[in-house]
Amino acid sequence: MLSPYVEHLGASYLMVGMVLGVYGLMQILFRLPLGIGSDYLKRRRPFIYLGLIASGASCFLFMWGQQPGWALAARAVSGIAASAWVVYTVMFAGYFPKEEAGRAMGMLQFTTVLAQMTSMMISGYIVEHWGWQASFLIGGIVAIGALLLVLRLPEQKPQAAQNKVQLSDLALVIKEPLLVKVSLLSVLAHCVLFITMFGYTPNQALSIGASKESLGWLTLAFMVPHAAATLYGSRLFGRLLGDRGTLLLGFAGSALFTLLIPTMPNLAALCITQLGNGFMQGLIFPLLLGKSGLESILIKELPRWDSIRQCMRSGWQPDRLRQDG
Repeated sequence: MLSPYVEHLGASYLMVGMVLGVYGLMQILFRLPLGIGSDYLKRRRPFIYLGLIASGASCFLFMWGQQPGWALAARAVSGIAASAWVVYTVMFAGYFPKEEAGRAMGMLQFTTVLAQMTSMMISGYIVEHWGWQASFLIGGIVAIGALLLVLRLPEQKPQAAQNKVQLSDLALVIKEPLLVKVSLLSVLAHCVLFITMFGYTPNQALSIGASKESLGWLTLAFMVPHAAATLYGSRLFGRLLGDRGTLLLGFAGSALFTLLIPTMPNLAALCITQLGNGFMQGLIFPLLLGKSGLESILIKELPRWDSIRQCMRSGWQPDRLRQDG
């Protein structure tokens, strides 16, 4: 409901884009410091507290000031909340054996998509029946409830000390062409996601006559195939087409369905484009996440960087690298 809400406040599309974009800007500024700080202190819970407090504060800021400038500030605070997600991810993976890290990430990705789908569908109903402010109030209450749950979350025991990685060593990883390509593809994929479903597609739906409540169907049309592709699609198409073929299919399909969005005459037709877009983007993200996940292995194994780089160039597989030590 964010972009329709900001437009409702009288903001231009430029301002809507700024509100959407500041979310990512704050993550650029805060994700790395929060992750480094968590590792340095060997504690996770304080950073999860910070994320939930920022999440709740964002909701209440949206309620407090009903002008585009306040929406920009509230969205910036929510970017800080999203920056804490890196600590959630590491903590969640830490509850599993190392060899089950892939399964842990799959579970986390699925529950994330499920939460997004549920909250986005419910928010349309809430706004239609109780107004814009009700959705922010409920969001703030949920954040407070989550804070209470974190009180029962056990802090993980710090792992045995490992060889420290110097910043100069990280330059070797950053310059690796394969990782640069994967990162660039991830940037492009997120551009499509935040331009469409998390950006202007809801506005397009309202402009062709959809009600706020019916935006839930638009969300459902995107999220269900997205979740299915995340769990099963990338694995199936990966066996049939390989990683490169699956990525080509995902980006080409996403381009086609995105180009069709402004030509759709009604909500039903627009939902069809989101069925395709959700599935195609669901093929892309797990593959890129799996490839970028190798970074943690590379950084820990910098002394053997040359041999690892040879493995990568000959068709690396993260699981295979773990098995081979």
